[in-house]
Amino acid sequence: MSIPPLASRRDFLRLGSALAGLGILQGCSTAVTPTTPPSPTLPPLRATTLRLIAPSGPSADPVQCARALDRLSRAGFALLNGECLSRRYQRFAGTDAERLADVNGLVNSRPAPKLILATRGGFGVMRLLPKIDYARLCPLLKESGSLLIGYSDITALQLALLAQGGVPSFAGPMAYSDFGSANPSSYTLEQFRSVTTVPGWQLQVNRPFSPTLKTEGLFWGGNLSVVAALAGTPYLPDVKGGILFLEDTGEQPYRIERMLQQLFLAGVLQQQKAIVFGDFKTDKLVDYYDPNYTLGTVAAQIEQETGVPVLQGVPFGHIHDKTTLPLGVMAQLDSDIQGYTIRFGDYPTLPADGLQFEQLQMNGTPQ
Repeated sequence: MSIPPLASRRDFLRLGSALAGLGILQGCSTAVTPTTPPSPTLPPLRATTLRLIAPSGPSADPVQCARALDRLSRAGFALLNGECLSRRYQRFAGTDAERLADVNGLVNSRPAPKLILATRGGFGVMRLLPKIDYARLCPLLKESGSLLIGYSDITALQLALLAQGGVPSFAGPMAYSDFGSANPSSYTLEQFRSVTTVPGWQLQVNRPFSPTLKTEGLFWGGNLSVVAALAGTPYLPDVKGGILFLEDTGEQPYRIERMLQQLFLAGVLQQQKAIVFGDFKTDKLVDYYDPNYTLGTVAAQIEQETGVPVLQGVPFGHIHDKTTLPLGVMAQLDSDIQGYTIRFGDYPTLPADGLQFEQLQMNGTPQ
């Protein structure tokens, strides 16, 4: 897939105006001393501080960038690092040094932002992994209960933080890709609100699985291509007795199996109690040699080889309507003839007070 050309100067000026209106660009603003102190009933700023990070691909459309910032600002988040949306270098959202600063710069935030939201996926995070300051970053994120949210290429950062310091995160919508959409999914946004503000959340999947299964373990994983690429590195968590979640896009069934076989040969799959598949967008992909060789065929083969149950149907992936999934936390999985349920244990949440999640539903371009 080709990357859209750089935006015109007029587009970037339009983005700059939108950012300035949202309080992201402060260089030309005039300081104003309030005549009355803030109401003591308002939540502290740190409760809704959102820092954007762009460690992967660029966000090409200035209008979509402005739309994302507008929605998030109206929802009550205090936005930081909005300028990362306008960066571009080669096929990345800035140079390696700039993108690394998005991540390592978090150690200088006191207090740490409550929400850390990736702008989009693509490719680029793996180049940064050896240079991330895990020794300072992991304790900070765990102590502050910060929520790191993203998917696709962001899986590399999420797994590295889990492997190096036991930091949980969330597979969920991203700023440019989802919140900036001209037609955002109401399901995606409602799931984001529910999962990030309500502890002890559970996901019901109406896809029967036989025989009946009841198990528990650490829920972890993400994008299959990234998970497989991290095998044999110190950035893939050594999870035994876990529930491994996987999704991907644009991969033929045989290529999905090849990546799963890599994880099997590396000793990863057989150590899990269950493997759950999200969406792989294989509906329109037909195997050249055998049209009946589908994702279901792959699932059955992996289940037979590993002896680990493989369940399908989790509504997450590179799709319009996606849930939000806590990663790196304990979960219980129960199945019956109707489907299966995943119940998640304790994980960090956002305080809903002071946030107006209905503003995330706004359509159209900000004025």
